Amino acid sequence: MSQVSLNGDWTLTSPTHPTICIPMTIPGDNYQALYHANIITDPYQGVNEKDVQWVRECDWHLSHTFYLSQQELNASSLLLNLSRLDTLADVFINGELVLHSTNMFQLHHINIKPFVELGDNIISVHFSRVDKEGEQRAETLPMPIPWAVGNNKVPHMNLIRKTQCHSGWDWGICLLVSGIYDPVYIDVIEHITLLSAQTEQIWHQNRVEVNVTINHDPIADHEITVTFGDQIQMTTTSKTGMTTVSFHITEPELWWPSGYGEQPLYSLHVDLNNQTISKKIGLRELVLNNKPDQIGSAMEFVINGFPINSKGANWIPMDAMPSRESKVRYRELLGSAKDANMNMIRVWGGGQYESDMFYDICDELGLMVWQDMMFACSLYPSTDAFIDEVEPEIRQQIQRLKDHPSIVIWCGDNEVIGAIGWYDESKNNKTTYTVNYDRLNRNIAKWVAEEDPNRRFWTSSPCNGDMDFGDAWHNDNRGDMHFWDVWHSGKSFDAYLDIKPRFCSEFGFQSWPSFAEVKTFVPEEDWNVTSPTFEAHQKNGRGNSIITEMFTRYFRFPSSFENMLYLSQVQQAIAIKTGCDYWRAISPICRGMLYWQLNDNWPVSSWSSIEYSGRWKQLHYHAKRFFAPTYLPFEISNNEVRIRAVNDCRNENHIDGTVYWMDFNGEILKQWSINYSIEPDGNDVIWSLSHEKYHDCANNSFFFVDAFVNGKQLQNTWFANQRLKQLTLKKANIEVVQEGASITLRTDNPAFFVHLEHDGKGRFSDSSFTLLPENPVTITYIGDDLETLTNTLRVYDLSNSY
Repeated sequence: MSQVSLNGDWTLTSPTHPTICIPMTIPGDNYQALYHANIITDPYQGVNEKDVQWVRECDWHLSHTFYLSQQELNASSLLLNLSRLDTLADVFINGELVLHSTNMFQLHHINIKPFVELGDNIISVHFSRVDKEGEQRAETLPMPIPWAVGNNKVPHMNLIRKTQCHSGWDWGICLLVSGIYDPVYIDVIEHITLLSAQTEQIWHQNRVEVNVTINHDPIADHEITVTFGDQIQMTTTSKTGMTTVSFHITEPELWWPSGYGEQPLYSLHVDLNNQTISKKIGLRELVLNNKPDQIGSAMEFVINGFPINSKGANWIPMDAMPSRESKVRYRELLGSAKDANMNMIRVWGGGQYESDMFYDICDELGLMVWQDMMFACSLYPSTDAFIDEVEPEIRQQIQRLKDHPSIVIWCGDNEVIGAIGWYDESKNNKTTYTVNYDRLNRNIAKWVAEEDPNRRFWTSSPCNGDMDFGDAWHNDNRGDMHFWDVWHSGKSFDAYLDIKPRFCSEFGFQSWPSFAEVKTFVPEEDWNVTSPTFEAHQKNGRGNSIITEMFTRYFRFPSSFENMLYLSQVQQAIAIKTGCDYWRAISPICRGMLYWQLNDNWPVSSWSSIEYSGRWKQLHYHAKRFFAPTYLPFEISNNEVRIRAVNDCRNENHIDGTVYWMDFNGEILKQWSINYSIEPDGNDVIWSLSHEKYHDCANNSFFFVDAFVNGKQLQNTWFANQRLKQLTLKKANIEVVQEGASITLRTDNPAFFVHLEHDGKGRFSDSSFTLLPENPVTITYIGDDLETLTNTLRVYDLSNSY
């Protein structure tokens, strides 16, 4: 099959502003095109966001000329393929309307042969204002449908099938972009169309039957060649439009989540009439264990018969301007997740169904995907018109994604059950709005079950289970939980120790960007956390106040703007580490922790562990340690401090190391050896000390464990008094010696949260760690900007932050 590419240079115009006529690259969005044409300033810089809002108040037109030969015109059909068409769009071929689209999540395949001619042809796409459409739809509804007032800056975006965070979020800029974000092309079909190929795995103990179902035009007797791994089968099409072949794999190479094994992928190729569909298939058996137990009920993914501790973060769209998405950036972000020992990513429901490359990379890296449907934090209609608009979206997206081994669950939405209790309309008429929710959600569940009966549908995140609309924010004995009491409710970090979630799919604490990040978008005169620029890049109304107030609880107040940024990231890391350490220590009660959030979609103060530039915050370096497959968390229990060995592996691991009790002069008060073998999926206490033996020195000492597992170093630090402002820290004089990409650090006094930063690209092999006297640490710079590293390297630590 040949294709005609329509990617590249298009022309962007606006009937609202007739003087605008500029080039626009497809795939791409209108904001990026306007910025490149110097019509708008960079929305991410300074306070420019407010100056570009006029763009959403315009209609926009895209056009492109493409050539068709006589041979191409002789084809039986010419299928125009459009996806991520954002959002209210009329598509014209040579002036004839061929598509009216109102849902950016739908996939379109239109036969345009009746509308084209030999030689040059013109495709035009007319985008209409979504804000006006939202207002008009709201007026026609039988009852008010509340929208995410605290997040969205444009009303009624919940009525439009568009990425919800495009109209702003409490970490996101408001850019109501328009455009086409996937490649645009025409399939030239000679005789019969190959529509899709999907697989089903049927497991029989240690062997698997892989059924490949091929969908095509209902025409018989065309030859199909199907290759799976090293097996090849020949068959022919049928008049039903569906043909199935089976492959029997007697000793399959199993796909495992990262940390539990390898990720072999079998090649699948389906060839029909010069058309080919190719996929990579991972063979794995998947079960979601929700069985009742003595606590409530489990929330545990079991893969290939082995229980998995899910560790990771929530994913938002990588950029507010989709033109800036790229395979390189997907690989960098997801690679950073794997490098931090994550094995699960949750695609959050206020964003988008991600591009194919996202899921391909997750397959390769062993990152399980919790996939939300695209509904978040608002209520949604259940009218016939809305259901009719959503049904093809859900069915098409499930069909597109179901062959990815990384996807382990389909979830109906993000926090929409809970949103019933947020808005006056629904709080005062809860029954009506609960029925409204249930009607839409049951339809989604039905469509998912019909398209993919082999994966579980989970009603909402959070929820306590099927048909349970209880308070999953505070009920920790079943289902998945969102725990926001530390950030939103102002509780102390030890509130994480008061709950035992079965699976915590959201929890988080904000930090400010690093100094290196701030330099990229804040003018020097605004280097102050309450400056206009800084506040414009803080979308949570109480964010700066919460960060600052928590400083006063735990730390001595920082001495400068630069140290405020540094300390905010120390604070964020401590908050999330407190929860993760404890929840790992109670495994298998807790089988999942996904903090909010992995990434940023523009430079901003947020809950992310990776900044917009890709730079790791301190939290991400800590996550690499506290998500390690074998980990040594400290735990307070029965009036003693303990160290546990937690082994998220399918093999036994041996731990050799030492526990140090030290004062802040670096003197060792006592030390203990560790020599222990931990069984697969094991969790054992390997050291303990009673409170009465250390409580008199709580402000003058700390505990440090240094161990090795399979040649990999494991370290952890624990302060008997978690209010670090009360500790008698000594100022650390840190010596830094750089030789190329190698950086060696030495200190005279114990130094905590020793963090390396520079203004260029790249990261470090470790950072935000404990540095002890007489124990120099050598860090490797991972990047290729050695000149910037040398000129801008900065080293921070807690004792020198005030």
